[in-house]
Amino acid sequence: MKKDDKKQQYRVNEQIRVSEVRIAGEDGESMIVPTRKALQMAEQKGVDLVEISPNANPPVCRLIDYSKFLYQQKKKQKEIKAKQVKVDVKEIRFGPQTDDHDYNFKLKHAQGFLSEGDKVKAYVFFKGRSILFKEQGEVLLLRFAADLEEYGKVESMPVLEGKRMTMFIAPKKTAAPKKPVEETTQAEVNTPAEGRRAPQQKARKEYTGPKVEGEDF
Repeated sequence: MKKDDKKQQYRVNEQIRVSEVRIAGEDGESMIVPTRKALQMAEQKGVDLVEISPNANPPVCRLIDYSKFLYQQKKKQKEIKAKQVKVDVKEIRFGPQTDDHDYNFKLKHAQGFLSEGDKVKAYVFFKGRSILFKEQGEVLLLRFAADLEEYGKVESMPVLEGKRMTMFIAPKKTAAPKKPVEETTQAEVNTPAEGRRAPQQKARKEYTGPKVEGEDF
């Protein structure tokens, strides 16, 4: 049996000082017994009496080797972490007077980040006296959010902290929009001539009736 250890996360064996406990079995069945008897049962099996639910009435315990119990708990935590979706935060930095070329370049990157499920942290950095243009920085971030409306949603509006005005955009669950139908139609229009069949012309019928003077058939 495991000896008492003050650093243990769960109460074990003699650390359990209530009068009675509920023993949870592997098959889902349980029974309430005096704590002294539960300790005797654990000793007979060569395992520990581990309290797994102290707030229950009476507390729930298991008859199990404490080291094995801790291993099982760690394994469950790893499985839960593995199932959690990891979201990375990508930073996009602007100046208060970012030109259109730089803006469009960063917009394209942000669209890619959001499409891949990453969160975007967009911020305007005010250097020196450029803090005077904080309203211009806010307008830029709101424009950025509007241009990314199809890819993500604003999680927090622009907030000025020190020399930075920051805004967070979370990815949408839906996929990025597909290309407009007009592009496909235009591609069909631009198909090389040799790849298309020319329309057939109807053969001209020859007039076989009597000729009328002044008319040319």
